Parts: sequence; structure tokens; C-alpha cells
Amino acid sequence: MSTALNCDIAILGGGLAGGLIALALADTRPDLRVAVIDAGDRFGGNHLWSFFDSDLSARGRALVEPLIAYRWAGYDVAFPRHRRTLANGYNTIESEKLDATLRARLPAERLILNRGAEPVEGGIELSDGKRLSATSVIDARGAGDLHHVQGGWQKFVGQVLHLDAPHGLTRPIVMDATVEQIDGYRFVYVLPFDERTVFVEDTYYSDGPALDVDAVRGRVLAYAAAQGWRATPGNRIETGVLPVITDGDFEAYWRSTGAGAKAGIRAGLCQPTTGYTLPDAVRLALRIGDAPDLSQAALDRLTHDHARRAWRSRGFYRLLDRMLFQAAEPDQRWRVLERFYRLSPALISRFYASQTSLADRVRILSGKPPVPFFRALKVVKP
Repeated sequence: MSTALNCDIAILGGGLAGGLIALALADTRPDLRVAVIDAGDRFGGNHLWSFFDSDLSARGRALVEPLIAYRWAGYDVAFPRHRRTLANGYNTIESEKLDATLRARLPAERLILNRGAEPVEGGIELSDGKRLSATSVIDARGAGDLHHVQGGWQKFVGQVLHLDAPHGLTRPIVMDATVEQIDGYRFVYVLPFDERTVFVEDTYYSDGPALDVDAVRGRVLAYAAAQGWRATPGNRIETGVLPVITDGDFEAYWRSTGAGAKAGIRAGLCQPTTGYTLPDAVRLALRIGDAPDLSQAALDRLTHDHARRAWRSRGFYRLLDRMLFQAAEPDQRWRVLERFYRLSPALISRFYASQTSLADRVRILSGKPPVPFFRALKVVKP
């Protein structure tokens, strides 16, 4: 390997978190030599990431703007006893745009694909045995040891569908919980890409992580048929099993992937209830981009302390997750979300952005709970 590939910062993992850090540094520190290394054949894999307008600051929006593939002025939710349209703008990023933007902004020789990597003294060692010298390394390769967190699971299978006639949707359906409740709380998520193309995702908040992909794909097609759509599956399918965190040991989780600077879910950065990672990925990328000291020791402290503060500030969301998984009967969990979506649009927006105020918390917990009262009391921890 040429010594020209030596770099100032090596980012392990070219998904959303790692890619955004590279782009933030390209904006604020174009003098730095930044390398991004990923085991896949393209950056970002095969993913969609979505966010609400209210999730990001103006600077955060500017960072992700080149990656946005679709945007809508609002979104719908539907429950057995409640339907609603909310005016908060909604946006979707395609991994293809992340890949293209990284290739446009960073030198080709510092974009390394199809090779795994591990941090070593003075840089990283690639899976082909070669070494890359780096002053600092940031690890953004995915989850640590999930045995250190407790909770339920958010599982999903999403499929692009091409329709033989216009679907008539003008905005996303972020949550359609009018469907049959199976394996916990179930809802369907629909993104209308154009008048005859939709992305339909069948999602479950379940007690266990098992996911029967073929069975859920069948339910995706059945949902389309129930809407009167004659659908042909496209070439994008997404599956995932994510933790919905009720409790855990942040420091043990952090240590489970060794020492060093970390980002994304490897740093424990996600909204505990929704599993959203994009707002956190943007915030950390901006902090790193603005940091005056990018030495290894400084990045280790910055990323650890940033993630620890986020964990400590989100106990309320973990409490709500305990109510969802430990107080509500699995086939009645939809009642919790239906009640939540009757609250004010501003409160809902702050919830998704992990910026719930004290007044919001009081409002969410006030009134008759949508779960058995004494079971709700048992899950409340001081």
C-alpha cells in the first residue's frame, strides 16, 4: 500500500454515522486527510434513512441536504380509533446518495471498500494484512454487545413496490396501525416515491428478536393488495432487528467494543423508543467537525462524553419503553401510540428529536394511562 494513503483520521465504517463525520470534516477541515474504510462494496449499504424537519438544526440540515432523495410537506398516522395528518416535513435519504457524495467529496484513494479493518497502534490494519497509518481512528462499524442493554425489539421488512396504476398518496404514512396486531405492536410504514412507486415496511415492536423475513414480505404484499394496488416487487428490500431500550449499563456497553473514539450505534447513540439514529449521527458529526483538537485522546473523550450525556438524558424514553413492553399487553400496545398521537404536534416533534421538555413529560404521563394502572406503577423507577 502506498504511503500516500497515510491519513490524519481513519473512519471505520462507511454507513450513515461514519459518512456524515467524513462530510462534516470535509466542510470544516478540508486540509485534513480523512479515510473511510468499509467492508461492503459501497458506502451506506442498501438503506433508507428518514427524518422530520424538526429533528435537525439549520447546520444539520445543510450537512444532509445533498443526501436527500425525497421530501414531503407532512405525514399521516392511522390507528383503529384515530387518524391524523401532521404538517411536520418529512425527508428520506438513500444510501446511493451517501455513496455518491462521499465519492465526490473525498479523494478516491482514501475511500476503501471491500475490506474490514481493526484499530492498531498508529492506525488500522486492513483485512488483507496491509496497514494504514492514521493519527486518529473513529470506529463507526455498528452495534456493540447488546447484552448490556435490556428491552424489546423493533423488527421490520421493507420492500419497494412498483404499481400498475397511481396509488393516490401525497405524503408518507409513518404509522398505519389499523392492521392486524401480530407479534406485539405492529404497524405499516409507507413512502410514496412517485405516483406508481412506494416503499412499504412492515414493523413490529416485539418481545423477541426472531424475524421471519419471508412471512413478513408476504404481509407487505398483502397490505398492498388490501389497498387495491397491483404490485411488482422492486430491487430494494430492507430488513432490521433493532433494540428498543428499557434499561442498561452504558459504560459496559461502551467497553464491549474496546477503547477509542466511537460513533453511531457503536457509541450507543439512538433514540431509545423509535430507534432513530440520524439526528444523533448529525449532531456528533457537527461536533467532531467543529472540534479544535482531533488527536486520538481528544476524540476518545469527545465521543465518550457526548454519548454518555445522551444516554443519561434519555431515561424518560426508557421509562416509556418499560411501560410499552412491561405494562401493556402485546396486542394492546397500539393503544399507547394511539394516545401519544393525540397530543400536540410540537410535543410529538420534540419527542422524535429527543428534545422532550419537562412539560412534555408531564403531559405524556398525565391522565388515565393506556395500560393497566398497577402494572404501569411497577415499571416506574426513581
